[in-house]
Amino acid sequence: MEKAFGSFDLQSPQTNRSHLTAHGRRGWFLHLLRLALLFGAAVRCGSETASPAWKSFATEGIPDMYVWTDTCNVYALRDGDSALLINLGDGSCLDHLGEMGVRRVEWVLFTDHHREQSQGYSKLKATGSQVGAPEAERLLFEHPESFRKMKPSLSDVFTVHSASYVRPPIQPIHLDRGFGRTDTFTWHGRVLRCEETKGNSPGGMSYLLQQQGRWVAFSGDVMRSDARMNTYFDTEWDYSFGAGIYALHDAAAWLAGYDPRLLLPSHGPPVPNARAPLELYQRKLEKLEQMVLRGYSISRFAGSDQDRVSKPTAVPNIWQVSPHLFKFKAQNFWPNFHMLLADNGHAVVVDCGLFDEAYLDSALEGMKEKLGLKAIDAVIITHMHGDHMLEAPHLRERWGCQIWALDNMVEKCEHPEWFEYAAPVESYGKGLTGVHIDRAIRKSGETIDWEGFRLTIEWMPGQTEFALGVHGMIDGMKVLFTGDNIDGNPDDPSQNGHEAFVARNSGILEEGYIYGAELMTRVRPDLILAGHSWAIAHPMPLIKRYRAWAYEMREVLRGLSPDEDYRYSFDPFWVRAQPYRTVLSPGETAEVQVNIRNFRSRTQAHRVEIHAPPGLTVEPSFLVGTTPADGRVSIPVQVHAATNAVPGVRVVALDATLDGHRYGEWFDLVVEVR
Repeated sequence: MEKAFGSFDLQSPQTNRSHLTAHGRRGWFLHLLRLALLFGAAVRCGSETASPAWKSFATEGIPDMYVWTDTCNVYALRDGDSALLINLGDGSCLDHLGEMGVRRVEWVLFTDHHREQSQGYSKLKATGSQVGAPEAERLLFEHPESFRKMKPSLSDVFTVHSASYVRPPIQPIHLDRGFGRTDTFTWHGRVLRCEETKGNSPGGMSYLLQQQGRWVAFSGDVMRSDARMNTYFDTEWDYSFGAGIYALHDAAAWLAGYDPRLLLPSHGPPVPNARAPLELYQRKLEKLEQMVLRGYSISRFAGSDQDRVSKPTAVPNIWQVSPHLFKFKAQNFWPNFHMLLADNGHAVVVDCGLFDEAYLDSALEGMKEKLGLKAIDAVIITHMHGDHMLEAPHLRERWGCQIWALDNMVEKCEHPEWFEYAAPVESYGKGLTGVHIDRAIRKSGETIDWEGFRLTIEWMPGQTEFALGVHGMIDGMKVLFTGDNIDGNPDDPSQNGHEAFVARNSGILEEGYIYGAELMTRVRPDLILAGHSWAIAHPMPLIKRYRAWAYEMREVLRGLSPDEDYRYSFDPFWVRAQPYRTVLSPGETAEVQVNIRNFRSRTQAHRVEIHAPPGLTVEPSFLVGTTPADGRVSIPVQVHAATNAVPGVRVVALDATLDGHRYGEWFDLVVEVR
C-alpha cells in the first residue's frame, strides 16, 4: 500500500507485523532508504501527492506512532484511544482518527509558527485539545496580525529591511503551554525533550523521544532528506549577514549529537540514521554561508576600498572623480549620489539618498559657487530601494529636475505598499509613501544624447530584479553606474564584489546577479561608479570573479533545494498578490490580482485556495488552471469586507498546489478594515 508518502511503504494500522524477522527488518530498512530517496526525487519533480492516510511506523519498531501528510507531515503518538500530534497540517487528519483507533487528541505540539503546520487549527478548537509550541514564538501564534504592517519600517521585528520573514497563522492560536529551549514534556509516560532548533523559523523546536535506546527526532523544518533545506527564504533573517544560516547550522549540529535513529521532518520522507546526513548538511550550510556573505570587506576595511580615484575639490566633501564626474566623500560616509556635470553647468545625478537635506542643499550651493553647477536636469534612480531615492523629490522641488527610472521600477517606487519587497521608500521614516517617476525608461534599453554625452540606460539587475545600469564614454573612459550590484577592490583576489544576496529583493539569480554579471562583462567598463559612494577603477578582474560567484551560487542553491528548480524554495514571490496591502471600509470590495509563476520548462497545473479570516470573503476562493512553461498568469479576485467587520489588520492566506504537490499556506496578502 502506498498512501501518505507515495513511495514510502510504511504499514497501515491493520497490517500484520508478526512476520518481521531481524533479517527482514534489515532488508526493510534498506528498502525504506531507497524508497525515501526515490520519494525525494519525485517531490523535486513535482509529482502528485497520494491521498492522505494514516501510516504506522510498526516496521521501525514503534507500533503506536503514525504519520499523515497533507500540507505537512502530522505525526501521532497513540496510547489507547488517545493521541498526541506533532503539527496539524490542514486538519484533515482529525476526520480520520478512527483509522488508528483514536477517539480524541489530547495535545498538539507545533514545531514552529509556519502556517502550513497549523492551518487546520479552526478544526481543532472545538475538540478540547490542548496546544503547545515554542515559547519563543508565542506572539507569532497568539498575535499574528502584529507581524503584518500596513506601514512597514526598517526596524520592524522579524523583517529583512521591513519585508517580513515570518509566516504567522491567519487567526490567533492560543497556547496552553510554551516550551523553553530545553524543556521536557511528558505524555502518558512518554518523555519528549523540547530542543530549540531555530533556523528555518526564529524559534523553531524539535521534540525528541527515546525509543529502544536511540532517539527519534520530530525535527520540524531543520532539514529534509538528502541533506536539503526546506526553504531558503524562511532562513533569510537579515540583509545578507547569515544569522539564519548560522542558527540552522547550530540546529543541525545539535540534532546530529543525538545520533537520531529517525529524523522526522515536517516535510518529505523520514531520514533514517540521520547523523551522517545532518553532518553533510552542516557542510553544505558552511558553503552557503561563504557564498551569501558579501563579496567585499563590509564592516572591516571597505572604507579603504570605497574610493581610491577621486580628488578633493574646493567644496568640502565634494570630490572629483574625473573632469566631469563628482561624488560625495567623507570618512565612514555612505550616501547615494554621483553627478555628471556638463561644461555648460547642467547636471545629471545618479541616485540621491541618505542625506540630511540641509547638508545636501549646502553642498550643492557650494558647487554652484565654485564648480560651475547651474541646473540639475534629471535624477536617475538605479533601483527600487528607498535609500537611493529619499532626497530625489527634494531635488525636484528645489531644482525643477525630473526623476527617471526603469519601467519595471515605476510601481515599486510610486506604490511600494503594493509589494512586500525589502527596503521600500516608505520604510525609511521620512514620511514618503512613494516617489513619482517622471520618465520611465524601457527595460529593453534607451540611448540618450545629453549635453555632448551619449548615455545608455538599460535593465541591469543584480541585487534586485528592479534595477538599471547607466553606461557611456565620459572623459575618455567607459563608465558604468551600477547602483548596489557590485562593490569591492579589484586588486584583492579574495573579493568577488557581490552586494547583499536577498530573496526578498526579488533576487533570483537568472534575473539578478547572473544577468548583471553578463552585462558588465559585455560593457567592459574602465570605471564603475557604484552605490554608496563607491568608485572602482579597472574593475574587470573584480567582474570576472563576480561572474564566477554568481554561477557557483546557483549550484550551491541547487544542491540544497528540495525542488527540481531551486527557485521554488528560494523565491518567496512565485505566488504573489498585488496589491499586497489593501484598505477596506466595512461593506467595501476591492480587486486584487493573484500572480502565479511557473519556473519549469513545461506547462504547470496550479490550484490556489484563498483562506480568509472572519469578516472577509474572497471570490473566487479557488483558482484552478495552468501556467505556461516559463510563464506567468494573473487572476483577479474580489476581496470583500463584511458590513459588521471589526476594524483591524487581517491576513489572507494563499494555499498553493503545483502539479499535484501541495505546499500549503506559504503566501499571503494583508487587508486593513478601517
